Amino acid sequence: MSMLKKNKSYCTRLPFAYSLLLMFLCVFFSSCTQLATFEKDTTIPKNEWKNSFVVKGSFAVADTAAAYNTYIVLRHTDAYKYNNIWLNVGIQPPGDSMHYQKFDLTLGTDATGWLGSGMNDIWEVRQLYFRGVRFKNTGTYNFSIAQVMREDPLPGIMSAGLRLEKQ
Repeated sequence: MSMLKKNKSYCTRLPFAYSLLLMFLCVFFSSCTQLATFEKDTTIPKNEWKNSFVVKGSFAVADTAAAYNTYIVLRHTDAYKYNNIWLNVGIQPPGDSMHYQKFDLTLGTDATGWLGSGMNDIWEVRQLYFRGVRFKNTGTYNFSIAQVMREDPLPGIMSAGLRLEKQ
């Protein structure tokens, strides 16, 4: 009789275990969706960003009703000697000219150190450039990013790029 009770309780727990496993797998796979619609990072030659070296790329926009968050992504070493970097960021809509805007990208503070995520002496900062932007036209948009600091070349910068995420 006691053997029958053990088997019966095991059988009633089995569907609960399966439903728990199924729920875990649903959450796991739904949380692994990639938000980035676009990301392009360009390596800076010799980790020394010259004023004349411009990071360029393009991305396609098919959904003009969606809002996008735009990020500037920059990877630098611990040897970079400033808390920020000034960038000249350009966006060119399809059939239009490039529109530029200066951007002060904060990389760290004296009080808290480097911002972003780091491993050993390499740090990556992803800072919001535009929140909730809606592109007016479908098609291919071009972008450019140039450093406009006084020091040329600017040592300690490994890569720079642009990231778009649908809201």
